Amino acid sequence: MSDWILLRGLTREARHWGALPAALQARCGIARMTLLDLPGNGAQAAVRAPPDVAAMVEHVRAGARRQALAPPYRVLAMSLGAMVAAEWARRYPREIGALVLVNTSMRPFGSVAQRLRPRNWPALAGMALRWHDGPYCERTIHRLTCNAVATRETDVAAWSAIRASAPVSRGNALRQLWAAARYRAAAAPPSCPTLLVSSTADHLVDPACSARLAAAWGVRHRWHPWAGHDLPHDDPAWLAATVAHWLGETGAA
Repeated sequence: MSDWILLRGLTREARHWGALPAALQARCGIARMTLLDLPGNGAQAAVRAPPDVAAMVEHVRAGARRQALAPPYRVLAMSLGAMVAAEWARRYPREIGALVLVNTSMRPFGSVAQRLRPRNWPALAGMALRWHDGPYCERTIHRLTCNAVATRETDVAAWSAIRASAPVSRGNALRQLWAAARYRAAAAPPSCPTLLVSSTADHLVDPACSARLAAAWGVRHRWHPWAGHDLPHDDPAWLAATVAHWLGETGAA
């Protein structure tokens, strides 16, 4: 039975996965699932985030070893976390048995404007200036990343509480952003089964980034028709069902 690892993205942590872990376990029959945090986030909030993805790989590898997880791991990761997962597979191919990469973007398979849509730059700058105003920042993040808005007030309250209990420093947020901006994917695909998933209505990152990456690597790509960048928030049931179907097709479980 393989260990599954979940990695979130920029300034997000394990608690931001919401309903997805339970949905994955129910649909995919995953017995062991570990939610690791990137350096600077969640349980690792006190750690200084490195400004490069390769160093983040070493941090999460060490976290997996501390929890006595056994490779090869199956990794589901989104955004910056997906860059970390892809680099992990490139550097240590024997440690990764399968990858599911959600709404990510990597050079050279996306321009600057595609990897972070310019219309969002003023909002991100506003958050940087008001970083210590948790509710303001979390409401902005919700607006930029979520298309399912029925639970917005509950979400913002919950995310603000998470932020208060494990605050991500502005410096760590900027270093994570710098690491994501600089990361360059390998031309060759990962040696393990790989699935790219993207949201057609992602307003933060152009889904063309995932499409180009999937085409370059020759791996499978699935589109969600209406979700935002935070697909695990907007439609966890669809994502779990998509992963389950892919596992059945490829035998990657």
